[in-house]
Amino acid sequence: MTYIVTENCIKCKYQDCVEVCPVDCFYVGENFLVIHPDECIDCGVCEPECPAEAIIPDTEPGVEKWLEINTKFASIWPNITRKGEPLPDAAEWDGKPNKEALLSENPGQGD
Repeated sequence: MTYIVTENCIKCKYQDCVEVCPVDCFYVGENFLVIHPDECIDCGVCEPECPAEAIIPDTEPGVEKWLEINTKFASIWPNITRKGEPLPDAAEWDGKPNKEALLSENPGQGD
């Protein structure tokens, strides 16, 4: 099992989860974060820290697509180990459905 970041992170990117990760397995895109599934130690400390409730275990039903997305982008985006600022309009996007098409493949600013 590993934890993964799902759709509700898109256009929010709160980053509270990043600071509590003991193994620094978060990677940052322009408008989304991902967890590297091979680096995650399944400790679960990130899950309750996410204000958008976008982090879940990969054992939840129907999350295969998000596991693939996390795996793909963790291999090409920069690592992030410190909390940054959420996107300016994060509160407006938090909880909105059907954001997958808005996922930018551009990398974010790592540390």
